[in-house]
Amino acid sequence: MSDFISTYGFLIVTMVQAGLLGLSLYFPLQAGQLSLATPGFYALGGYTAAILLTNPSFAGLRDTLGNGMFVLTWLVAAALSALLGLAVGIPALRLRGIYLALATIAFVEILRVLALNLTITGGAIGIFNVPQPFGFEDRGQFIWLFGPMLLLTLLFARQLERSRVGRALRAIREDELAADAMGVNPTRYKVLAFVIGAVLAGIVGAMSAPLLSSWNARQGTFDASIAVLAFVLIGGSRNVWGPVVGGALLTAVPELLRFLADWRLVINGLVLVVASLYLPQGIVGALERLRRPAPPQRPADLPRPEVKA
Repeated sequence: MSDFISTYGFLIVTMVQAGLLGLSLYFPLQAGQLSLATPGFYALGGYTAAILLTNPSFAGLRDTLGNGMFVLTWLVAAALSALLGLAVGIPALRLRGIYLALATIAFVEILRVLALNLTITGGAIGIFNVPQPFGFEDRGQFIWLFGPMLLLTLLFARQLERSRVGRALRAIREDELAADAMGVNPTRYKVLAFVIGAVLAGIVGAMSAPLLSSWNARQGTFDASIAVLAFVLIGGSRNVWGPVVGGALLTAVPELLRFLADWRLVINGLVLVVASLYLPQGIVGALERLRRPAPPQRPADLPRPEVKA
């Protein structure tokens, strides 16, 4: 068992991490909003943790709190992501469709350029030697952080879907004008979903900085936005398990096929193409359709009796 953890532990952790990032995009999609801002908040959370855990200005606080400092980084990252999510979401969510996607991509690029030019973020080099939490000696041990976080997020998502807020989000996704006419405030609920996704991405970023032991501007890029979107599209955007399955699959396939060298990237691309063509509702959506009972067959029309003159 220890050999398995040492060999595949980091891969398992990154699969769970990808699922969490997919879920951060899943929440805005519940309100019909295509937001690609997840890598921006993920990078913000990572920089928050890296600065608090390495900057000499916070040495006294680190000595006082000990391992509690890691928990503090999650809370600070969540708060900053929520505030920035509000600042970005209120004006940006007035846009729809591709225009919202472009606006959130621009947000990610703005954060990346700022990170490249600020001294506190280490510029283009980034921040190194981020300490490990709770005495972890192997990166596979981070499953004790990411695993419970995934379970809590899935539980929260399930409860949200069954609540009045979840019903309002679905109503906005299906028909925003009809939802507005029924008394649902679309702007408020869309901003709420956006902020929930931002907070989740920020916390995952704060947990990931110690995992990677370093943090730089490459963590929040346009490529990362497309990767997170692929997690949701391949897994399925209408079920909470879709982003988890898609993130795990698209993370695992390139690593498990590493022995094929560059061909593994070709196979990964084929998986994306095939899934997009033949599984338009994602893998989880296709499995749900298989589980549903077939609709009852309509009985054939009986022949009409002939009327003799």
